[in-house]
Amino acid sequence: MALALACGGVALAPAAQAQSPYERGPDPTESLIEASRGPFSTASTSVSSLGADGFGGGTIYYPTDTSQGTFGAIAISPGYTARWSSLSWLGPRLASHGFVVIGIETNTIYDQPSSRGRQLLAALDYLVEDASATVRARIDPSRLAVAGHSMGGGGSLEAANSRPSLQAAIPLAPWNTDKSWSGVRVPTFIIGGESDSVASVNTHSIPFYNSIPSSSEKAYMELNNASHFFPQTSNTTMAKYMVSWMKRFIDDDTRYDQFLCPAPNDITIEEYRDTCPHA
Repeated sequence: MALALACGGVALAPAAQAQSPYERGPDPTESLIEASRGPFSTASTSVSSLGADGFGGGTIYYPTDTSQGTFGAIAISPGYTARWSSLSWLGPRLASHGFVVIGIETNTIYDQPSSRGRQLLAALDYLVEDASATVRARIDPSRLAVAGHSMGGGGSLEAANSRPSLQAAIPLAPWNTDKSWSGVRVPTFIIGGESDSVASVNTHSIPFYNSIPSSSEKAYMELNNASHFFPQTSNTTMAKYMVSWMKRFIDDDTRYDQFLCPAPNDITIEEYRDTCPHA
């Protein structure tokens, strides 16, 4: 009987969680994702506006490593009147964690969120179809995402709403006249600034977050005392959780759940909301 019970105990023991085939890089630690660079060396290449179809060109950052397979890709848009240079610190930082990143220039600096959303999708299409062979060889076209600042953040919501096959969206201090995003099914992580006077969290980020169905994976992080322009300088908290969200949902890498669920407790975060536990 003891043998039977022992065997039964073995049979009932839970199976170990399967490793995602898209895991890239070492097991994550706080120090790793807070560092200014991740474990991958990176290179970059420019995209001329003359060779870009549907967006204004930009810069591509990618891991130089080819030994671990392909990577997910993310397109990022700057905000109203801004150029990619305002966010360019993000390119190599995110790419160094195992992503191909394209920071776009918009067709005009005055483009509205709906246009920026279309341009983000056009940039992803460019990465998959028209970028150099060096870049295309590193991309898994089934694992794509968008992000953006201000009107670019509003554009990332537009892109997520129109292309549900995206794996993640990260609006940063997003601005949009449309306050309802009930059609968004893409895992969406909204980051707002407590002291934002341009896209107040009470009239933008929070209503956007609340309008996304609870059945969709979503999170909202409000940075303590941050202005509308917090993404335009190196921001450890923002980058740390952007990397965690992208790893979790673009790469299906559950090693990063520890940083997102339960909700992080950090003095730089004024408020955090989410749909933990992740499925």
